[in-house]
Amino acid sequence: MTAYQVLKASLVEKPATWLITGCAGFVGSNLLETLLRLNQRVVGLDNFATGHQHNLDEVQASVTPQQWANFVFIRGDIQQLDDCRRAMVWQANGQEQGVEYVLHQAALGSVPRSIEDPIRTNAHNIDGFLNMLVASRDAKVKRFVYAASSSTYGDHPGLPKLEDRIGKPLSPYAVTKLVNELYADVFGRVYGLQSVGLRYFNIVGKRQDPNGPYAAVIPKWIASLLKNEPVFINGDGETSRDFCYIDNAVQANLLAATTTNEEAVNQVYNVAVGDRTTLNQLFEMIVANLAAYGCPTTTKAQYRDFRAGDVRHSMADVGKARNLLGYEPTHRIGEGLKEAIGWYVASLGGAQPRG
Repeated sequence: MTAYQVLKASLVEKPATWLITGCAGFVGSNLLETLLRLNQRVVGLDNFATGHQHNLDEVQASVTPQQWANFVFIRGDIQQLDDCRRAMVWQANGQEQGVEYVLHQAALGSVPRSIEDPIRTNAHNIDGFLNMLVASRDAKVKRFVYAASSSTYGDHPGLPKLEDRIGKPLSPYAVTKLVNELYADVFGRVYGLQSVGLRYFNIVGKRQDPNGPYAAVIPKWIASLLKNEPVFINGDGETSRDFCYIDNAVQANLLAATTTNEEAVNQVYNVAVGDRTTLNQLFEMIVANLAAYGCPTTTKAQYRDFRAGDVRHSMADVGKARNLLGYEPTHRIGEGLKEAIGWYVASLGGAQPRG
């Protein structure tokens, strides 16, 4: 059995109490679904700035009524310290439990949005992050796990990306995520708060929002192709990324929160697969998978200028997470796309799979 399989079995036997910030978002709602299916107690905090009620509704439909009863939702904002403190206690079914593990996913994502509005990005990602650290410290949680970012590598040209080799940030968003790592490290040294940062590399999967000007590339392209709308590729299409399916990110969060390996704590880890896929290859893979769902398209990609703040190539070395956390990614991009596209086709009203 893998470390993750062992962990899931132990959690079912001995449920814990968790807080997920940004629980109505893409990663947060997938974490919520997994934890509830493992019969855990979960507090969720979200202000719906980028999350959606329909994500929570979908989670509710995917679990049993008894499992859903273990979820307490708080509509609140990480920019408000009182909201962060309120979320540190699970109260339901006449019971009260202090939060043991924090999975901090709430943030204002998107490099372009941060370039357009750096003040708002800073307020959410740095001020809000500091509030969560303070509330977690005061509540004496066992572990604070937070969503870091591969954008922290900035202009460092080396591949694959290793956790201890970073360059200069290329966007305000990248600055905020680097500051998160610095703050978490200081809270460990000064206050003894145990934390783990997870540098996500282009997470993909169900419930990733295809709408809005800052939508991630995969859901945006899938939505456009299903509607026969233009698909735009920034640059020449040879820009590459390490696309990571959502199940891998969920695994990393749970392993990081519960590891008993002292060397694994107060560290940052790459969360990826270790592959590199160009945008041109990605487009071809999406078109092929859509065709398998009875949604053939003749739409051709249209090329435009490179986007400010983007790095040319990105690929992770996941050896540190594998060695210290027992992380073993279960989905590569091809496997992940097959599952993710099925969800998008269904959610956007497309055709059903053939045969």
